[in-house]
Amino acid sequence: MLDAVWISLKVASVSMLVILVPGIALGWLLARRRFAGQSVLHSLLYLPMVIPPVVTGYLTLLVFGRQGWIGKWLDRFWGISLAFDWTGAVLVSSIVSLPLLVRSVKLSVEMIDRRLNDASAVLGATPVRTFCTITLPLAGPGIFAGLILAFARSLGEFGATVIFAGNIPGKTQTIALAVYSMIQTPGGDRAAMQLAAISVILAVLTVIASDYLERKMRAAGVRS
Repeated sequence: MLDAVWISLKVASVSMLVILVPGIALGWLLARRRFAGQSVLHSLLYLPMVIPPVVTGYLTLLVFGRQGWIGKWLDRFWGISLAFDWTGAVLVSSIVSLPLLVRSVKLSVEMIDRRLNDASAVLGATPVRTFCTITLPLAGPGIFAGLILAFARSLGEFGATVIFAGNIPGKTQTIALAVYSMIQTPGGDRAAMQLAAISVILAVLTVIASDYLERKMRAAGVRS
């Protein structure tokens, strides 16, 4: 049981780190720039939020599986196999949770007054310095809120994980997969209930943290 909790926390935490930089970059890009193909990029990024997770897992298997387009290359030249490994669970968790971070960053960046960026440029600051000293601090609460939502989404991930990473106890079995296995095992109801309680506690804590950071984001938007 504790293995499932540990794997869930490990997968969700690593997934959060994996999506941090691309999530911030894509959120800023969608909020501040207009370019050809923006609608296509926007749709592709949010696609994992609207298609069934099982489909996401299947498509990931086609691309990153051992016989997949990219997975075959990774296995042959680097000896890396993501399918049916905890790193595969990180991959699918990153795919399904990235849209939440991108959306949160995009909204928080859009709330920042553009005149602050313009003033920074007039004073001679480079775009990178403006981003690091103005955009990033003001969007910080939104970024953290998005990360927490992504963390919570990863904790509850089931469909894509079971297709791509499998349900291997002690290796890829997360809380959601363990509960699913336990309720199908005679006499496993009590253990399933205990894991469900742990899952609820983790979810409540993440929602409380998300609400707190959302309030901070709104306050920062009002001040700007």
